[in-house]
Amino acid sequence: MNLEVRHLTKRFGGVAAIDDVTLDFPSGSLSAVIGPNGAGKSTFFNLISGALLPDGGQILVDGEEITGRSQAAIVRRGLGRAFQVAQFFPTLTVRENLMAAVAAHRGQWGDLARRFPPPGARTRADEIAAMLGLTESVDRVAATLSHGDQKLLDIALALALEPKILLLDEPTAGMGPEERARMIDRVQHVWAEQKLTLVFIEHDMEIVFRIAERVAVLCYGRLLAAGTPAAIRADPAVIAAYLGTEAPKP
Repeated sequence: MNLEVRHLTKRFGGVAAIDDVTLDFPSGSLSAVIGPNGAGKSTFFNLISGALLPDGGQILVDGEEITGRSQAAIVRRGLGRAFQVAQFFPTLTVRENLMAAVAAHRGQWGDLARRFPPPGARTRADEIAAMLGLTESVDRVAATLSHGDQKLLDIALALALEPKILLLDEPTAGMGPEERARMIDRVQHVWAEQKLTLVFIEHDMEIVFRIAERVAVLCYGRLLAAGTPAAIRADPAVIAAYLGTEAPKP
């Protein structure tokens, strides 16, 4: 699915957190959104996912406007999101969290109160766990997982809603080198296997320039630049505002 943003604007008081931003994310693309702290990246995702209402502009999925719709309606249209801070039921196991998400997506909430899980929920939960490399942890209580595995579970829960467009808000935040490498491997695997349109916010420029097909740079709420990693790396305005002289080499 294509994701299009047209002249998107959001103000908090007199401050424009997102200021007339226009971007396209083609179907099946892998894109990064970068920028300094306070650039408006999370606000941008909040607007697209329906957590915030824009003051102006349009958000379209395959040409259909979703601006102002509820978060539930946006999920049903095919757009999912995983958060910077993982969100799950901490006292449930990985499998139970995923079965709950699958059941909710299928309208089977009532079946969760019964002795047996909804038909097919366990199988689907285990499929999603395997996709994210969580098979060995399916019976562990979510609160006992490592930070990296909790983030993987959050992505798994988003995938349980069967999105065609997936937003990942800083998937490697707070991770060490090994966890970051594992996370990026999983993200690339999911993107390729599910044929998703995937957009992620990331501060690690080595990761951004290694895996993203296109990069958008936000600065003080405005779109500073958008293009290929090579073009962004060489853009004087981006270097001055964010990358500095130590931008990762190709």
